[in-house]
Amino acid sequence: MLSDGGDRMALPSHVVPNGSASQDSGHARLHELGYKQELKRDLSLLSNFAFSFSIISVLTGVTTLYNTGLKYGGPVSVVYGWLIAGSFTIFVGLSMAEICSSYPTSGGLYYWSAKLAGPRWAPFASWLTGWFNIVGQWAVTTSVDFSLAQLINVIILLSSGGRNGDGVSGDKYVVIGIHGGILFLHALINSLPISYLSLFGQLAAAWNIVGVFVLMILIPCVATERASAKFVFTHFNTDNGDGVNNKVYIFVLGLLMSQYTITGYDASAHMTEETKNADTNGPKGIISSIVISIIVGWGYILGITFAVTNIPYLLDETNDAGGYAIAEIFYLAFKSRYGSGVGGIICLGVVGVAIFFCGMSSVTSNSRMAYAFSRDGAMPFSSFWHKVNKHEVPVNAVWLSALVSFCMALTSLGSLVAFNAMVSIATIGLYIAYALPIFLRVTLARKSFVAGPFNLGRYGVLIGWISVLWVATITVLFSLPVAYPITIETLNYTPVAVGGLLLITVLAWILRARHWFKGPITNINE
Repeated sequence: MLSDGGDRMALPSHVVPNGSASQDSGHARLHELGYKQELKRDLSLLSNFAFSFSIISVLTGVTTLYNTGLKYGGPVSVVYGWLIAGSFTIFVGLSMAEICSSYPTSGGLYYWSAKLAGPRWAPFASWLTGWFNIVGQWAVTTSVDFSLAQLINVIILLSSGGRNGDGVSGDKYVVIGIHGGILFLHALINSLPISYLSLFGQLAAAWNIVGVFVLMILIPCVATERASAKFVFTHFNTDNGDGVNNKVYIFVLGLLMSQYTITGYDASAHMTEETKNADTNGPKGIISSIVISIIVGWGYILGITFAVTNIPYLLDETNDAGGYAIAEIFYLAFKSRYGSGVGGIICLGVVGVAIFFCGMSSVTSNSRMAYAFSRDGAMPFSSFWHKVNKHEVPVNAVWLSALVSFCMALTSLGSLVAFNAMVSIATIGLYIAYALPIFLRVTLARKSFVAGPFNLGRYGVLIGWISVLWVATITVLFSLPVAYPITIETLNYTPVAVGGLLLITVLAWILRARHWFKGPITNINE
């Protein structure tokens, strides 16, 4: 077992607890860390990769926030911002992968923080990281499934004639009802045995890859008017209507689309206890999902942007799609060539399925985090959320994740400003959770960290510092005002939401949790 000081027990990685030989080094490593195997270890590297890749889902993130990219910087922002955010995300992913190889448990980030912080700080580091991680994950699920509900509403609008053809559009109660229905389906699917869920995950990965290539080629080919290469690679849109005029500032705001999309790859870490040879396949799942997402995502962005010719019209809420830029692009491409936008609506359906798979995988990741966190007694009613059913699935944690995500979306009924502030935790909060164990690895555990099979060697500390500084940078940048003058309606509530989470977490620690939460608890003798 690994002590808090970072010294590893000398147990060969190919030897399992009962003494029999095994090729699954991850199983032996889990035993070294003090945990018995409770989840069924059926996932291959492909399946592990598929879960993270499906949560990143370029079709989901780019489609959902393409409006933001067009508004703040336009083509230059979406094309180059993607490469910048993607490059730094690779550093973050490499640092996480190195730590994951040493500690392949479903707890992931919060477990890493506990082991890297040392005996004195382990409980608090674990507590803080864990709550940022799990709330960030719930916010991701909320934002993903809510965006699917909004897309379905737009599809209904376009299918019934569009905004300019007396099309039908549901109100906020219809959208929240659709959102609830989607979460219910995701909880049902995630209650199935892991073998079925693995197949869904692989289908999701394939759908995202094929869907990206089909849409990036089809849309610009069908469109009767296409942008020039000069426009796609050099046009910078400063007409945002929000009083933001500085080009650097505008570009920074446009980065949100890219950084929001490339997140959620910690799923590979949370699925390690169900992955064969997790100390190598978990890290590979993290890195491969990021790199492949960057490649196919850039292709999707280029393909769609070549069909952009009139940015103000695409963002105008009076167009047929109600200002939903990509929906209008798809609809117009087919309508201009064939006189009907049905083909564009079908293309939106392709995106919708990808978003559905993204939400499904997100619930999977959420539930494993909730399972692990409750296993260590960090959540209210932990013994209930920690239970697994006869198929070795943490089904109670699955339904908890769906329920919390639905409750978080209810804020949209009161104010979309409040809802957007809350789901901002999906980007900033989650990345803070990513950065905390990396920071501990390059500071307190710089000399004591024992690397696993996947390691960065002498470059680990340098890459770790780059990762931490990048997260610190985007935390500040995405907290800046997005419109001037600043009013109640235009205020960026991101620092309020993230600061509120930090305040609640720290107060809970000071007032109660420090007296009973001691960090990860081994269950090898239970």
